[in-house]
Amino acid sequence: MSEPAARFIGPGAWRHGLRYGLLGLPLAFVALPLYVILPNHYARAFGAPLAALGAVLLAARLIDAVLDPWIGRWCDRLFARSIAAVLGAAAGAALVLAGGLWGLLFPPAAVRDAGSAILLGWAGGLMALTYIAYSMISVTHQAWGARLGGDEAQRSRVVAWREGLALLGVLIAAVLPATLGLGATASAFAVLLALGWWAWSRSTRPLDRSMATAAGGPSPLRQPAFRRLLAVFVINGTASAVPATLVLFFVQDRLQAPAAVEPAFLATYFLCAALSMPLWVRLVARLGLARTWLAGMGVAVAVFVSAALLGAGDVLPFLIVCALSGVALGTDLALPGAMLAGLIGRLGERGQREGAYFGWWNFATKLNLALAAGLALPLLAWFGYTPGTRDPAALQTLTIAYCLLPCALKLLAGGALYALVIRPGQKPAPPRPSLSTN
Repeated sequence: MSEPAARFIGPGAWRHGLRYGLLGLPLAFVALPLYVILPNHYARAFGAPLAALGAVLLAARLIDAVLDPWIGRWCDRLFARSIAAVLGAAAGAALVLAGGLWGLLFPPAAVRDAGSAILLGWAGGLMALTYIAYSMISVTHQAWGARLGGDEAQRSRVVAWREGLALLGVLIAAVLPATLGLGATASAFAVLLALGWWAWSRSTRPLDRSMATAAGGPSPLRQPAFRRLLAVFVINGTASAVPATLVLFFVQDRLQAPAAVEPAFLATYFLCAALSMPLWVRLVARLGLARTWLAGMGVAVAVFVSAALLGAGDVLPFLIVCALSGVALGTDLALPGAMLAGLIGRLGERGQREGAYFGWWNFATKLNLALAAGLALPLLAWFGYTPGTRDPAALQTLTIAYCLLPCALKLLAGGALYALVIRPGQKPAPPRPSLSTN
């Protein structure tokens, strides 16, 4: 175990985890407004048509996703230069990110009054810029954590600190818009982002093993093991991105739940994910990262199948669904990134090309979100669903998209995980002892 990784265990380890992981809080905080609240906000507050809104979201997210591999290589060059270069670039991106969120939530009156085309053009351009700034900070932060090294349990602990604090950020973001408004949400994000960057700048630093040629080399996609893990991550991520995009529509129209309970649904979901994470990390020591992730996928499928049976007024059953699906989410957050960090080490590229790998990793994440918004929303509109509808056929379409489509994708992801990652990684059984007496 490397010296940086060793600091995350033993007395005082929580200080090292907090300093590194705190930046995950504002990054997740802003993800909820950017990926969950904005589509619903533009559709209901500004009357943006679903099909056009879905197309704008798809275009903005695809632009961001295409740039992620380049951002990853740029990140490796920053690490090869100095830690100060990494932190300085992240600080500049943070300023763009904070300003972009404010502009998206509060477009100027001239833009709002100019019609849907101008409004969606403003949203698309500013979304692309904001997403890129978000990616710059996220990739550098993830690569930093991967460079700390460690064994399976240690890597999962490093990621769990980042993702656990991220869930706390999501919880805050889930409550603030409904209680204090979007203005307070954007202001709180700016403060938390500054605090997270400050703590990160004083966190455990990775060993300096970068080389002048670190940013070069073949694409990570040429590594078969990385392609297999990435394929599983893409399928599973799409399964998670679809309900994340549609959850508010499901709550408001299928459940017809009061607006006052919406924060409770989101808070329950993310709180249970945070609380479950230490349990999943402990299970890693017994089952390993891949099998523990597979168990989480199974929990998610069972939960979303039951959610398809819910209807108007089922507030309490949906709270239970949120709690159990949050438990399953814990594996999606803590384990895949730790698996990637271990793979980078096994390929002999730790301390050299983490940015390149996490650039493609984030490309896959953005692709999932883009497909979820760019395909799910227009398909819902095509099959007759519009926000606020009470038509049974349209609501059934919403239920299928929110509950059953993710189940099918999760099952596909689980099969891929076993076939592409777990099974190839199994060592052949030792030869059985001979019963011969010769």
